[in-house]
Amino acid sequence: MIEARHLRVLRAVATTGSFSAAGRELGCTQPAVSQQMKALETSVGTPLLVRNGREMRLTQAGEALVRHASGILAGLTAAEEEVAAIAGLRAGRVRLVSFPSGSSTLVPTALAALRAAHPGTRVSLEEAEPPKSVELLRAGDCDIALAFRFEGAADAEEWDDLVVRPLLTDRLVGLVPERHRLAGAESVALGELADEPWIAGCPRCRGQLVQACESAGFTPRIDFATDDYPAVVGLVGAGLGVAVLPRLAVESVRPRGVRAVVLEPAVRREIVALTLPDLAQVPAVAATLDQLGRAARRA
Repeated sequence: MIEARHLRVLRAVATTGSFSAAGRELGCTQPAVSQQMKALETSVGTPLLVRNGREMRLTQAGEALVRHASGILAGLTAAEEEVAAIAGLRAGRVRLVSFPSGSSTLVPTALAALRAAHPGTRVSLEEAEPPKSVELLRAGDCDIALAFRFEGAADAEEWDDLVVRPLLTDRLVGLVPERHRLAGAESVALGELADEPWIAGCPRCRGQLVQACESAGFTPRIDFATDDYPAVVGLVGAGLGVAVLPRLAVESVRPRGVRAVVLEPAVRREIVALTLPDLAQVPAVAATLDQLGRAARRA
């Protein structure tokens, strides 16, 4: 195993022509130089210097090693500088995966603050709903996953192997057309919407809708289903049905022709940022998690 410190000694000896001169250049004693040269020769298994009285010259193996030493040491220096830059947040990369309503509400605020504080840190963004986003994290395809799970859901995901940063609790609201009989109500029991046609959202939200409605004593008649929140709002606004969306999703679009109503009993989802334990120690990842937390507190 060739050590970098031994290569630095060999290069100094080759440049200066003696152990004592190399010691002066490196700031160490002549015996220390001699000892490290012996250790290097033992490591490579062949002599690197030929000593003849006060003169010394490199062997063929020594010349070959010196030739490579400059490139190796330069590469190590560059690596050390790059790692120092990442550790000091002068550089770094974070791969973030988020569900759509998080991408349009929490993420922009967090990333703008991160860029202002650490302009050398770069963040890429991909959209995916949980559990797909969590699968990407566990597979090593992202560094942070913005995810959610519904309170009391029978199929609630387990995150015991991950670092969980709670961000906020997002309450679901009902959406009805603005001329709907319940548009002016302060709160609406879910059962009051039992006979309405429904517009459902993403597959996971759809499953939660069915579960909540069945708990209220009915099975929703789903006429339309779409992953696109503006499409949900547009369909409700056109009078084609009612819907339930997370508050963040409603805030991410401009709801025209609809009224948001408070649902009783409350249906909530927990929004979190997830990462792997080792990644949580990476400065750029930790800084991104901090900014997501601050953005959530302002939401």
